[in-house]
Amino acid sequence: MGSAVAQGQPKPDWSLVDMPSQSGRIFLVTGGTSGMGFEDAKALAAAGAQVVIAARNAQRGKEAIARIKQEVADARVEFEAVDLADLVSVQDLGKRLNSRLPRLDGLINNAAIMAPPQRGTSAQGFELQLATNYLGHFALTAHLLPLLRKSDSPRVVTLASIAAARGRINFDDLQSEQAYDPYSAYAQSKLAGLMFAFELHRRSTAHGWGVQSIAAHPGVAVTELIARGPGLDSEFGRNWAKDRERYHSAAQGALPTLYAATAHEAQAGAYYGPVGKDEKRGPLGLASVPAAAKDAEAAARLWSTTEQLTNVSFR
Repeated sequence: MGSAVAQGQPKPDWSLVDMPSQSGRIFLVTGGTSGMGFEDAKALAAAGAQVVIAARNAQRGKEAIARIKQEVADARVEFEAVDLADLVSVQDLGKRLNSRLPRLDGLINNAAIMAPPQRGTSAQGFELQLATNYLGHFALTAHLLPLLRKSDSPRVVTLASIAAARGRINFDDLQSEQAYDPYSAYAQSKLAGLMFAFELHRRSTAHGWGVQSIAAHPGVAVTELIARGPGLDSEFGRNWAKDRERYHSAAQGALPTLYAATAHEAQAGAYYGPVGKDEKRGPLGLASVPAAAKDAEAAARLWSTTEQLTNVSFR
């Protein structure tokens, strides 16, 4: 498919002690106030990076920064408000960062919502999961491309999910207006993000942007995603709760992302995640790429469609 090329497996027991120094590097982490995004931000700060946490809730941002500074005394971490489901908010964040940052070395497209029971819509009227998990990150990456290109070795890490394997891009009903199934819509949004990561790699290579685009997924990690989505009292939530002791912690779930964002050995166009049973947990490795994510023609169509929906372009 010209993106996730065959290559050696990463060190399976890679951990934070293996992370190279990130001193002098600047990262943006979306959804960094909780869960894996918080773990990303904390680990990067501990490695010496300047970290911008971008999320909706300023109070939660303040609390996250305080927690990080309790554990990392000299942490350089700050908060920026953004609502990924509002393209105006995303554009405003891009403008603010372009005006004040000298460059951006790493962008971690992490924030997500999962399977709200009722179909919601974004500020621009798009289905809420597609808007938050994919469209907002697509637009943010486009707005930040000039900053990324000022870095010597910029990386964009986009979070996918094992749910992407169950997804399909329904171009005839992309916004789930004709029929809404919360889990199908989630799977579509995560497949779209994975296809975006591969297509960004292809286009960066073709146009000489110099941006390394890498995808990662956490397996199944214990975070707030279920509580804020289908709910802990839903059938999905109850089944998840029965098995949660067998899942990754948020810190463990963050390792594939941190590997993709920092390891010298990480390869552009690759997809990293745990490779145990059903890829729900286990040692780090190259994740299985769903057949739909290998379709470069569909990815190019999705890219073009997304440019029209978001009114942004990469240049």
